[in-house]
Amino acid sequence: MLEYSSEADFQNALYWEASYEIVLALMAAYPHIDVDSLGLAQLKALIVALPNFVDDPALANDELLSQILREWWEETNADF
Repeated sequence: MLEYSSEADFQNALYWEASYEIVLALMAAYPHIDVDSLGLAQLKALIVALPNFVDDPALANDELLSQILREWWEETNADF
């Protein structure tokens, strides 16, 4: 069972269903990544490596990863 050192840590925990929060964390952690060149396996590895990601990596599927990738692309290209 996961233990959290504080309520703030619990509130910042990332789960697969929090796709927008995952996107924000990816943008902060990897600001120079070319989203257009990412594959789904690479994306999954980046997400699982996020410090606050606590969900089961096995729960990811192509549809979920594609949605996160699309949201990330939209956020990084919002100014265009």
